[in-house]
Amino acid sequence: MPKTLSDTRIGRRLRFRDLQVFFAVAECGGMAKAAAQLGVTQPAVSEIIAGIESAFAVRLFDRTPHGVELTIYGRALLKRGLAAVDELKQGMRDIEFLADPTVGEVRIGCPESIAGALLPPLVRQFCLEYPRIALRVDPLPTPTLELPDLHARKLDLVVSRLSIPHAQDPFGEDLNVEILFDDPPVVATGANSRWARRRKIDLSELVDEPWVATPRETLTTIAVEQAFQERNLPIPRIRVTTFSLQLRTHLLATGDFLTAMPRSLLRLSADGVRLKALPVKLAIQSFPVAVVTLKNRTLSPVVELFLERLRKSARDNGFNQSRR
Repeated sequence: MPKTLSDTRIGRRLRFRDLQVFFAVAECGGMAKAAAQLGVTQPAVSEIIAGIESAFAVRLFDRTPHGVELTIYGRALLKRGLAAVDELKQGMRDIEFLADPTVGEVRIGCPESIAGALLPPLVRQFCLEYPRIALRVDPLPTPTLELPDLHARKLDLVVSRLSIPHAQDPFGEDLNVEILFDDPPVVATGANSRWARRRKIDLSELVDEPWVATPRETLTTIAVEQAFQERNLPIPRIRVTTFSLQLRTHLLATGDFLTAMPRSLLRLSADGVRLKALPVKLAIQSFPVAVVTLKNRTLSPVVELFLERLRKSARDNGFNQSRR
């Protein structure tokens, strides 16, 4: 196959180190900051960027008094360059796996509420079986439509909750979404609470009770507010608003607080006190948990192995299995 002009330019002028410098300038927004991050001089960075621009015969950055900004050509190179470097890294990881299928790394993005309920038994067993596979779990807000670290290939996969209005296409055309199970919201309290012993509870009885909740824009809190509004009841006053799962669990364990949470979190406990769902119906009945990966990205065998175990763990631990 004859070489194209692009092949010639890349072969003669573009090196892997050049791409690393380009990525650093794009991330930092300036030559000086990128030089400091890379541990080189600013003139060296400027020379490399000028060389890449010369090779492609386009301007990759617009220079401004406040630094640099990517041009349309720079954004195109950033997108494709990240994919190319990621594939090279994946190839290296594949080679390592072929040489020793028990060695590798899996990078996971996951909100605290899922990590606390779903991952512990899976991670424990996985680490016992594959002691030389490293797992990295980074926290994510939930639910979220923004997954920059996945797009930047800093994560191999994301385990996230889907918000109902976006259930059909929650993240965009460039991502694969595989629903693991449905995790509907429930009203919960500590198993020692006086409410936990009640078989029937009218929603009106809970208006003046102390509530701990996530912020109002989150799905579980929206579900509570809608339930009270549909009954023409006052919305309960939230005494404590927090994303901290540990704080919410400990407040519930005292028996004084109520909350809305995904059903899977009933598996948690604090100070030996389990949580219990109350017989209260909420308007929102579905809160699916999904695995999200990049389309057209080859996952390493180690990541595929973890995904296989993740699906199995969701089934074996009694989660409500559902498929898209």
